[in-house]
Amino acid sequence: MSTLLLDRADLEVRLDGAALAMYVNERRVQTVPVSLLERVVIQGARTRLDSSVLLKLAEAGITTIFVGPRAGRRIAIMLGPAHNEAGIRLAQAIRTADAPFCHAWARQLMLQKLRRQYRLLAKIEQCRPDRRKPLWDARRSIAEALAQVETEPAIEASRLLGLEGSAARAYFAGLSAVFAAELKFTGRNRRPPRDPVNVCLSLGYTLIHFEAVRAAHAAGLDPLLGFYHRPSFGRESLASDLIEPLRPAVDEWVWRSFADGVFRADQFSQDKGACLLGKAGRGHFYARWETFARMPRRWLRRRCRWLARDLRTEGNHWLESAHDDDVEF
Repeated sequence: MSTLLLDRADLEVRLDGAALAMYVNERRVQTVPVSLLERVVIQGARTRLDSSVLLKLAEAGITTIFVGPRAGRRIAIMLGPAHNEAGIRLAQAIRTADAPFCHAWARQLMLQKLRRQYRLLAKIEQCRPDRRKPLWDARRSIAEALAQVETEPAIEASRLLGLEGSAARAYFAGLSAVFAAELKFTGRNRRPPRDPVNVCLSLGYTLIHFEAVRAAHAAGLDPLLGFYHRPSFGRESLASDLIEPLRPAVDEWVWRSFADGVFRADQFSQDKGACLLGKAGRGHFYARWETFARMPRRWLRRRCRWLARDLRTEGNHWLESAHDDDVEF
């Protein structure tokens, strides 16, 4: 086990030495050694636990994400001990003001994302030849945006954002053509998501963003300091950068989950304009997610290590020497 999901109203989690003990109505039902965990997902505000559990998780370097009961929205992340490599973060902060670096970084992200969107629609078209026309139209729009990004090495960020937006509209228009009509998926919507497909997309993006924050933190990077998504109050902009090429992978996973019948319309409900994933559906979601998430987690760890390695070289010369404090007065 690497991920522990806590998602039931009558559950209490207690610390038992080096393990977490699960109780339901005062009856012990399960024990999980902390050493087996990498992350904990707490869904909603119904599970009971005290600060000793959170302290143990933090000391062990286990990242905890708190997900709201509605629409799978992330409420908070609790990370483990802080990283000590100040040189990496110094260089990262300096790079946010380096326009050529930021443009090159952003362009590379968009090339990866657009190519993966195009390939996914082509793959779906092979499975759904009956929807060839809307899928072909979407691929043509993405190809046009991709050609412009490929032929303009010095493309400005504002233009890149515009191309990304137009490609996204075409992409989701094509994607919406292959979902069952009963799901009422006509394109991307959120805050709150209004249909089952968007519920799963939003929760998937939330979880992959969480993994990006976790990977950045582990590598000594500052998740707040991005290069394409500019630093902004309360936003983990680097994590937002990192997940852009991974979004099509989440989209494919959601499509296949509905196509395979793992996710069904009867697992969702409507409440005040918001679509909600029921408890049974969440169980299927998280169980299937664990298998899918192995690849993007590896990709994020590798990408963060590469970036941290390059930044460490640039930033270490800004650090104070260990002997600089050895001054006699």
